Amino acid sequence: MSAALLAPASNSAWGGWEPPVEATTLVAASHGTNSPAGQAAIAALVAAVARARPGTRVEPAFVDVQQPDVGAVLRAAGGRPRIVPLLLSAGFHTRHDLAGEAAAAPGTSLARALGPDPRLAAVLELRLREAGLRRGDRVILACAGSTDARGVRDCRITADLLASRLERPVEAAFVSAASPSLEDALGAAAARSARRWSRGGRTVVATYLLAPGHFAARVAGCGADVVSRPLLVPGEAVPSELVELVLERFDTL
Repeated sequence: MSAALLAPASNSAWGGWEPPVEATTLVAASHGTNSPAGQAAIAALVAAVARARPGTRVEPAFVDVQQPDVGAVLRAAGGRPRIVPLLLSAGFHTRHDLAGEAAAAPGTSLARALGPDPRLAAVLELRLREAGLRRGDRVILACAGSTDARGVRDCRITADLLASRLERPVEAAFVSAASPSLEDALGAAAARSARRWSRGGRTVVATYLLAPGHFAARVAGCGADVVSRPLLVPGEAVPSELVELVLERFDTL
């Protein structure tokens, strides 16, 4: 039996010791999108995870917009499913929506969100290099945003991880629900450049979004000098770091 598939053991009500329990189905729960490109990108990630773990049942599910919803997938899964949020931070959807679905389905466990994690910073760096990042560029990390303080904190941790890789400051900014907004961060960067009479440095936005969609389109049109692509790009190979991260979340609660 693979120790990687074991949930933590727990004490029973009578004080004895219950053995660890294997998760039997990986429920890959993403937000959902109306974007065909975003749908294709997420589907490619789920397919790559299934190929990498042929002995595990892998089922896609969606919090909103798309079907099947998480509850329907859990009802059909049987056994002991484990929800892996295909979400980048521990925001409202993870801590409330998915936690509620898990609590309503006996035998279901919930893994933590994908981020923060150094592997996400590695993919962000890859996308920035693809976009032509230069030595003197200023970098802003564009995040979806959350009303959950822990989700905002997770994004700021990712900004710090990316800053360490790039060896330059990285500021987290948000498309919605949190401060600073991406627009405000871009305005502040422009003001700093004007005060310093800077001519060489550009403002580069790193898109910290899993796939194309509404928020990615807003980031792409934000007016920065350069905007990198999302972590997943439809029609291109899924980064191995993302597949590894999804499976690690499934294996370890």
